[in-house]
Parts: sequence; C-alpha cells; structure tokens
Amino acid sequence: MSVNDFSESSKNPQTGSYTGILWLLFIGMALALAGNVYQLVKNDNMSREMARIEGTMQGQMAKLSDSTAAGFDVDQQRLTDLRNQLQGATDATLRQARSEVKRSSSQLSQALEQKHQDVVNQLSDLKQDTSAKLEDASSKLQDTSTKLADTSVKLDQVSSDVEKTGSELKRVVGDMGVMSGDIATNGKELATLKELGERNYFEFHLAKAKTPQKVGDIRLELKKADPKQSRFTLAVYSDDKIVEKKDRTINEPVQLYVSGNHQPYEIVINQVKKNEVVGYLATPKVKTARGQSASSGF
Repeated sequence: MSVNDFSESSKNPQTGSYTGILWLLFIGMALALAGNVYQLVKNDNMSREMARIEGTMQGQMAKLSDSTAAGFDVDQQRLTDLRNQLQGATDATLRQARSEVKRSSSQLSQALEQKHQDVVNQLSDLKQDTSAKLEDASSKLQDTSTKLADTSVKLDQVSSDVEKTGSELKRVVGDMGVMSGDIATNGKELATLKELGERNYFEFHLAKAKTPQKVGDIRLELKKADPKQSRFTLAVYSDDKIVEKKDRTINEPVQLYVSGNHQPYEIVINQVKKNEVVGYLATPKVKTARGQSASSGF
C-alpha cells in the first residue's frame, strides 16, 4: 500500500462523518420546519374556529337581545293593560262603594227616625200605663188601709180573746215534780198557747201499734189506754233510750229531759179512747245544755 492510498483511506472516514452530521442537521431542520408548519396550520385552524365561535356567539347574543327586547315590550304592554284594568276596576269599586254608603246612610237615617218614633210611642204608652197603675195602686192602698184597720180591730179582739183564754190556762206540777208551763185541756186553749208562741207544739193522735210513732224529734208508743179511768201508759223513745210512763191521767204533764235542753219536754194527753189517745207535745223553743243534776233526772 502506498502513502496516498493510506492518506485517502484516512480521509474517507472523516468525510463520511461530516456527511452523517449534515444529514442529521438537515433532518432536524426538516422536522423543525415541519413542526413549525404544523403549528402554523394548527394556529390558523384554531383562529378560524375561534372566529367561527365568536361569530356564532354574536349571532346568538343578537337573537337573544332581540327576543329579550320583544319579550320586554310584551311584558310592558301587559303591565300597561293590567294597570289600566286595575284602574278601571278601582274606579268602578269606588263608585259602587259610594253608592252603597249613600244607600246605607239613607236606610240608617230612616231606621233611626223609626226607632225614635217607636221610643216616643212607648214612652207615651208607658206614661199612660203608669198613670193607670198609680191610680189602681192608690185605690188598692186605700183598700189596704181599710183592711188594716179591720185587721187591727180583729187583732185587738184576738188579743182580748187570748188574754181571756190565757187567764183560764192552768199551770201544774208535772210527773217529774217540775212546774210545767201553761197546760191546754182542749183545742181552743192549745190554739191560744200557739198564739203566745212560748214553746213549740206538736199535736198527735196515737194509736196502739207495733212500731212507735214520730212526734217532733221523739217517738211515742201507746202501751195501754183505759177510757173509763182516763188513764194511759206510754213508752217514750229519745236519746237512744226508752222511758215508760205508766198509768198517767189526762191533762197531766208527762215530763222528760232530752239532751241539749234545759227545760223538759211535756206530753199532755187530752183524750183517752179505746186503743188511742189524743194530745200534744210541747218542746222548748231555745235549746240550752242542762247541768248534771238535770240530766240525771231522766
């Protein structure tokens, strides 16, 4: 091998290396150019799309603005119509209300005038009725005065009779040795005692029976009646006790003490019949507690 062949062989590898680098640079530049072109195309497409979108949006906004303006006009017209209707209805209502007020005022005036006339008529009737009643009352008052005068005369007569009968009443000692009150021997004298009002009086007809008979606040049972001898025997039920009054005579005060009373109860038999007696029970009007000695007497 010669020196020149060695020299060429040594240059060829270097030349191939430069060529590879150039190709690489070319390819890189081509790729960069292609990338730029792609980017330019993409940007152009994007600009066009943005322009289209913007145009579409402007159109829609214009349509929306037109629609909104039209709706606003319609609403404004409706509002105007509604306001006119309300105004008309208000005017009609006010006219009707004024008419009703006038009619009511007229009716009220007529009603008040009628009421006034009714009151005047009632007052006139009341005046006439009151006058008639006063005249009637005056007449009745005169009659009452006359009756009172007659009653006064009768009372005087009754008082005189009571005094006369009272003088005939008897006071005797009862079967317990206590001086009794006035004793009535018949219905007239008993009526006189009731008029005097010193005691409570209970008349009774007592027949023989299996159960005692209530007289006043005690009970009586007839055990025996002897019309020939005018004698009788009684069982007296009082204070949960039974006391037998044996062989008593008519117009004799049969006395007994009842709890809560200072004075004794008195049983007076005026008539003795077969299996029946007629008389009355006299009790104190005021109840007062008795002392120990009085209670022991029962």
